[in-house]
Amino acid sequence: MEADWIWGLIGGLLIGTGGAVYLLGNGKVMGASGIIGGLVDGSGRSTAVERLIFLAGVVVVPLLLLPVFPDSETHLTTNPVVLVAAGLLVGIGTRLANGCTSGHGVCGISRLSLRGIVATAFYIGAGGLTVVFFRHLLGVI
Repeated sequence: MEADWIWGLIGGLLIGTGGAVYLLGNGKVMGASGIIGGLVDGSGRSTAVERLIFLAGVVVVPLLLLPVFPDSETHLTTNPVVLVAAGLLVGIGTRLANGCTSGHGVCGISRLSLRGIVATAFYIGAGGLTVVFFRHLLGVI
């Protein structure tokens, strides 16, 4: 098995485990966009500390793992315009879909949520079309 597949499998297992721990720990579905959105729009003030700790973990843990895996590649573009545009489009998409890959894809599908399954099918399809358009037709990424 190629190393990329193994890393993807490990990452998926970690995200799934994180979602299960989050659900068992506080009875809520782990949706990163909802966690961030609650901080941005103020609807999550009562759980702000919990949300900030989650976000700190998302940022800090990969930084802590850098010395362990120094040769890791992200294949991330160096074009800041593409990075900002991608971030904005992901943010808009998660608000339109009322959730993100961790909420709908990981936690929704694992709970057999019809809403999660349908949302995941649509955003995977939209992601595929976006890659075809921007990479293969426009050559931007």
